[in-house]
Amino acid sequence: MSYKTRVLCATAMLLPFLTTAASAKSAEHNVSDQVIEKQRAALAANTKGKGYGPQSPRDIDTIQGSNKRIFAQAPIYTQMNLCNIHFHKNAEHKGGEFTKYAGNGDGHGYHSGYQYSGKLSKAELTPLKHKVGASKHGSLYPGDTIEVHYVHSTAQVAPGATLGACLSDANKNPQLRVETQVYVLVNDAKANNFLTLTELGMKNGLNQAINIPSNTGKPVQYTGSTTGPGYNEKASPLQVSWSVRPQVMKVDINSVGKWLESNAFDEDHAHGVRNLVTNPDLLSAAH
Repeated sequence: MSYKTRVLCATAMLLPFLTTAASAKSAEHNVSDQVIEKQRAALAANTKGKGYGPQSPRDIDTIQGSNKRIFAQAPIYTQMNLCNIHFHKNAEHKGGEFTKYAGNGDGHGYHSGYQYSGKLSKAELTPLKHKVGASKHGSLYPGDTIEVHYVHSTAQVAPGATLGACLSDANKNPQLRVETQVYVLVNDAKANNFLTLTELGMKNGLNQAINIPSNTGKPVQYTGSTTGPGYNEKASPLQVSWSVRPQVMKVDINSVGKWLESNAFDEDHAHGVRNLVTNPDLLSAAH
């Protein structure tokens, strides 16, 4: 028997075990549909008749929603102070160019959400020789999708860590707006630089992220809430005006790694995502 034949035979014998191991590893990060449904049922039960406003994230390709809580849209972001920037691994929102379901994840907001539905080249997907954004939930890799939240406040505040940076002693209930851009990470130094896309500056006396993309489609505007996996079974009480761009932009993953090493927001990893909100009673009518 030739060496090549022996290798093929050995591989064939090991394949069932390798497949089982891969499936087990995958299963660790993909809870059953029933778990997600139970979380959605708990969210519905915990909010019914209690007066909670519309929630986020949502499918931006549908305008259906019957939540009765109405609040005024926040001003355009250029008339507000940028107070925080953070991002989630996989898109929290669904729609536009991010419609590929990443799976149910671990049930706590990680390894779930939506991914870029387009194609990437082999070169763009070249593996890295170093870790980016490593945490107990994993790292970032070429081909991953992230949803970046540029959070703005009508309070007189400066950029800082967490959403607490959006409040001040003089204004505990400011209007909030999140400008949202979904990016796909590529191993390409010629792609957009995340350090540029998050560059801070002053315009007309206001703190701003001066390079928020303006060429990724007409943003879908809707009223909703704060997000994050902590709200899978309870509602967020905060009112947020959302502006979600439907097109995905490619960004150099190495520049994302550099940003995570040093930024004004103490961010060093990607956040988990909240389940997509599908209950019409918890959604506003988008426009």
